[in-house]
Amino acid sequence: MWFRNLLMYRFTQTIDLSPDTIEAALASKAARACGSQELATYGFFPPLGKSADGPLVHASNGFLLLAARREERILPSSVVRDGVQEKIEEIEIAQARKVYKKEREQIKDEVIQSLLPRAFLRRTPTYAAIAPALGLVIVDSASFAKAEDFLSTLREALGSLPVRPISVQIAPSATLTEWVKTQQAAADFTILDECELRDAKEEGSVVRCKRQDLASEEIGRHLDAGKQVTQLSLNWQDKISFVLDEKLSIKRLRFEDLLQEQALNDGGDDYLSQQDASFTLMMLTLTEFLPRLLDVLGGEELPGQTLANSDSAAADTGPAAEKSSSSAKVEKQPAAAEAEA
Repeated sequence: MWFRNLLMYRFTQTIDLSPDTIEAALASKAARACGSQELATYGFFPPLGKSADGPLVHASNGFLLLAARREERILPSSVVRDGVQEKIEEIEIAQARKVYKKEREQIKDEVIQSLLPRAFLRRTPTYAAIAPALGLVIVDSASFAKAEDFLSTLREALGSLPVRPISVQIAPSATLTEWVKTQQAAADFTILDECELRDAKEEGSVVRCKRQDLASEEIGRHLDAGKQVTQLSLNWQDKISFVLDEKLSIKRLRFEDLLQEQALNDGGDDYLSQQDASFTLMMLTLTEFLPRLLDVLGGEELPGQTLANSDSAAADTGPAAEKSSSSAKVEKQPAAAEAEA
């Protein structure tokens, strides 16, 4: 059970996160199949194993693994459009009159209802981990909309879920740009070969580089022209490789072979044991990695926290910053809206 993407959310209040409490709450929002006239359903299902009757919460080493699934009926727009047009033509020929907008909408609804029982079904799972000791919810998704679907449903089940997206005191793009300019990331981090450069002006140009020497003159010219690094591929301690963007979204997360081999050895031959071992090892690794990442990006910006002045903000953004505090002006990341109950 290795996550491929990370979106991080901070608990802003203390709530009961015991496995038994969450298990009972999730049962009220369990996943179910779409009815014949339903477009979609959303609910929780067992995160480990293939049994539909398994526990909805997997607890291991103080971490909790949850999973939710969207089941939706797929109706291609072209099929709906053709069905609506066919029905309109029948009416116009039979009744010698024109069909107007309001009636068109009614016909469209009727066509959709008639097609739903025959539509294909698609299931899309979303996994998330709760780390109570860290005060974090970590969603395995690169889409904030999908993460919010998960958190909203979890909030409905629990009755309250006071969380907000993680933010840091220095704009991530400022830190990533400095790393590429100097070719020196913070200690434990290594710059890889992929980045996105974006003009600071609204609707400005975008340059995406893959398998590129980021120390090349070409990249330097883009930076000198004022472009900012908005995505950057990195490696941490030869354990994790990933792409970090300006919204603190971690994509294409990959745990290196040594960790995966260790999980296989720890789990033995049993499938469920292997899944448990990989989840536990992943979370123990993230417990070290995530606080360090937030630290080198300038430190987490907590609710109600203010900076006395820019000179007092020590931003650990590179080797030099680890010896002395930066006196550069602090660029704050745009505040994210809190997702609290």
